[in-house]
Parts: sequence; C-alpha cells; structure tokens
Amino acid sequence: MYEKFVVDRITYLRLKKGVSEYQMSYDLGHSRGYVYNISSGKALPPMKEFFAICDYFEMTPGQFFDEGTDTPELIARAVDGMKDLETDDLIMLLELIGRLQNKIKNNCGA
Repeated sequence: MYEKFVVDRITYLRLKKGVSEYQMSYDLGHSRGYVYNISSGKALPPMKEFFAICDYFEMTPGQFFDEGTDTPELIARAVDGMKDLETDDLIMLLELIGRLQNKIKNNCGA
C-alpha cells in the first residue's frame, strides 16, 4: 500500500514540477532509467535517495507524505519566511489567513 503511494506521489510531484523521468534521474545524479524504475514500481528508493528526492522537490519527508496539500513546497517556503517575523506580524498574518479561509467558505456555500 505505501509502496504505491510513494510511486504515485513521486510521479505526481515530478509531473507538477514539469520534468521528465530522464531529467529527474539526471538531476539526482543517476542513470537515465532510475526514476522510470521507481515510477513503474520496479524499485523503491533507499532511504538516503528518498531524502534526496524530498530535497529535489523542496520538501520534508513529512510534507511528502502529507496528502492534504497540492503545494507542500509553497507551504514550506511560507513557514520558513514566517520564522523571522515578529509576534505582531505573525498575528496579523494569522488574521489574514482567517479572512481568506472565511472568504473561501462563503464562496463555496459552506
């Protein structure tokens, strides 16, 4: 079950990034068929390579397994950007997020 998730997630993220299996293999420093073998389910990456794949997609392993978002790399960048903000700015940002969430709920009829 988890094997299929890993295969499907890597394929999804690769397509979303707009790179071919060959290009991703090359970028990761492997032979041209490396990502194909993962995508076809013939092989799974070892842990060290899995971490390299997460780095390639600019996400943590936790974000890789989080199906709750289509853009984990953007969320990671947002969180990194918030780490240096002062408390007042974080509160203002949270208020903005709340307003946007309410706007979405109201437009969806929820």
